[in-house]
Amino acid sequence: MTHIAKGTFVVSLQPLPFEGEDAEPKLLGRLSINKRISGDLEATTQGQMLSAGTSIKGSAGYVAMERVTGVLAARRGSFVLQHTGTMRRGVPSLSVTVVPDSGTEDLTGIEGEFRINIAEGTHFYEFAYRLPGN
Repeated sequence: MTHIAKGTFVVSLQPLPFEGEDAEPKLLGRLSINKRISGDLEATTQGQMLSAGTSIKGSAGYVAMERVTGVLAARRGSFVLQHTGTMRRGVPSLSVTVVPDSGTEDLTGIEGEFRINIAEGTHFYEFAYRLPGN
């Protein structure tokens, strides 16, 4: 059975060195990605993001992995989210999914998709997830 968790989050992105990248032009980047998630999922995350810009305004891509640690539906544990995002001339496409078999403790076996929406500067999430025996 699929459950839906909703809430908000605050994200902190900090630049990290990118090995082997020339100073100019800066097309490739690496950042730390840390979140404080509130709502039906109460958690913090730690991860890293790789990004690529292009010479075309509004076109870019990124991938990221982040470990989520907290409480979901009264279950404590962690799991890993995998991000794949592109922006094609201003049109975004984003997929954020739970890495298979990454759940720990009470979240062992978790599966799901984490959708992100940004409105008026606030980050919202809708997490469609499944847990064994639930």
